[in-house]
Amino acid sequence: MTVEKLKSEEIRKRNKLKEEKPYVYEKILKFDEKIRRGESIAIIQFQYNYACNFRCQHCSIKKFQGKEDRRSFTMADVRDLARQADEMGLARFVITGGEPLVFNDFDALVKAIDPRKFYINCDTNGWFLDEKRAQHIKSVGVDRIQLSIDSLDANAHDSFRKAKGSHERAMRAVDAALNAGLDIFIQTVVTKQRLRTQEFIKFVEYFNKKGIGVFVTYAKPVGAWEGNFDVLVDNDDMDYMRKLEKKHNVFTHLTPAYGLNLGCIAVKGMVSVTHYGDVLPCPYIHVSIGNVFEEPLKDIIQRGLNIKFFGEHVDTCLIAQDRNFIDKYIVSKVYHKPLPVPCSKVFTEEDITLKQFHKTLKE
Repeated sequence: MTVEKLKSEEIRKRNKLKEEKPYVYEKILKFDEKIRRGESIAIIQFQYNYACNFRCQHCSIKKFQGKEDRRSFTMADVRDLARQADEMGLARFVITGGEPLVFNDFDALVKAIDPRKFYINCDTNGWFLDEKRAQHIKSVGVDRIQLSIDSLDANAHDSFRKAKGSHERAMRAVDAALNAGLDIFIQTVVTKQRLRTQEFIKFVEYFNKKGIGVFVTYAKPVGAWEGNFDVLVDNDDMDYMRKLEKKHNVFTHLTPAYGLNLGCIAVKGMVSVTHYGDVLPCPYIHVSIGNVFEEPLKDIIQRGLNIKFFGEHVDTCLIAQDRNFIDKYIVSKVYHKPLPVPCSKVFTEEDITLKQFHKTLKE
């Protein structure tokens, strides 16, 4: 495991967290210890509701929408999920969807998660994030906005998001979040075709000059982009991205954080919980490792860690770059099936390991 020297920006954020949320701060201090014990430090990426005002080109949850006949979360269920996560020493929730700012019960959702016990992020396309809304969600306990913007060119962004005027509103949302005192980073989708362009560099530099980091979401061949393999990055592209990380405030889910190099963070550093209670290794691997309405979260995550791809160090993004994984497990066993597919129908005994992942982290 690589324990890197904390950057000054991360130290600043930790000090802020220590002051504002001391209970969460104490949990995060134990992350290294948890990793050494072979435990997960997963962010709960909570797909609470799939309602959305956009129909984006790449939408990863398109095939999860419109299944309202299944059991879904009540606020009591949310409180129980948060209780279990807290008891496991987990410290972070990402509220996502869909588009969280269309949820009528957004405030109740934040309260049920409990901002005293978790650092709470909120995904948003920015359409509804004006000054008043930003101040409000800050007041109810949201800590950070993860704002999706995919170009500095309004027409390109609006076309990708299939929403005219969305770029103007997203750029307005940047200032609204900053003025409200919310932490913020920009999420942007990067295809193989976009990665090495001057447009992308200028995009990163623009937000960096505003003091905002850029989180790169590599294109994935799932959801609305099922079968779209042309957009996938390769190992050389990922090496190029690592070089950019040394020059700019830009990062991916593979970027070491909290002084820890987990590689792929599926299960180890993140799980996705769907509107219907299924737990996915990450938002883009549409395989269920269990359902929180049927068994404890702790048992589900342990099952995930026992699958070698998620319990051992993997120095790539399986679902964005590893064509062997994509072809063998996703194309052949997940495509054209009702989602999510149970892990027992995707992974076999040869994919199971009891090896504790902390022993396989990159040195």
